[in-house]
Amino acid sequence: MLVALARIARFVKVLLQSAWSRYQKLSLVGKALIWFILFFYFCLAAFIFVVTPAHIAQLMYDLAQDIRHLPYGYTILIAVTIAVSFPPFIGHTTLLNLFGFTYGLQGFFPAAFASLAGSAIVFVTLRIMFSKRLRSWTSTNEKWQALEAVIRSRGMPLIILIRISSFPPWAWSNSLFASIAPVSLFQFFIATLFILPKVMIYAFVGSRIARLSDGEQRNHMDTQTKIVNSLLVVGGVLISVLASSLVYHLMQKEIKRLHDSPSEDDELAAGTLEAAEEAPLLGSDSLSSA
Repeated sequence: MLVALARIARFVKVLLQSAWSRYQKLSLVGKALIWFILFFYFCLAAFIFVVTPAHIAQLMYDLAQDIRHLPYGYTILIAVTIAVSFPPFIGHTTLLNLFGFTYGLQGFFPAAFASLAGSAIVFVTLRIMFSKRLRSWTSTNEKWQALEAVIRSRGMPLIILIRISSFPPWAWSNSLFASIAPVSLFQFFIATLFILPKVMIYAFVGSRIARLSDGEQRNHMDTQTKIVNSLLVVGGVLISVLASSLVYHLMQKEIKRLHDSPSEDDELAAGTLEAAEEAPLLGSDSLSSA
């Protein structure tokens, strides 16, 4: 028991040191964004504590039902999902839960459509808007040329692995692939199809949360049904976390393999994957340089 606790303590220490190191490397804008996010979640937690989770859950459920009964209510969620597919927006995962929360398991279909359409629209839009910047970048950046060469040689397996990885986040991942010239829209779309199982899990979790959020449905549930629904929510979240962790582990393993490869292109590509913020379409000056 003590050995296990010591291992956990060492893991947490390494994790905190890594997080602090990454934080110190951020620009002033990046650090400000981190503090803004922390402040936002602090305010959100305080709001939930004051209003109480039950009242918030019921309010969210009632709002979801209002959207569900609109003639084309799902188009609202689709439009918002497409919008947050553009960087620097966030919230894609929350919206996938919301599809399930509003429409049950049937919410998977509009959620899948919104995710595929949103990523494709971002890919095409950024390719068109920043094509000159992309050509200028790749012609002068040796590391980016190496990444493109490796992706060109390894093809779809590597593209799929990067796509389903939890890092970088959804909107930034769309921009990252738009930055990589050898990746065609067709390849990007096929790779994006592999995120559909994750979309299904999020929609399922949202549907279970909806049942527990409505006071009327909750009052008609016996204790066993409430426990089962709660376990299904927890199980869905755990599956998603474990799957994301596994993919991230495979991604790190691939990066390490590139580092260990004698090829200079592989070594440079590994460094570029580890520093995704160096992508030409992810830079803070993308718009000003377009």
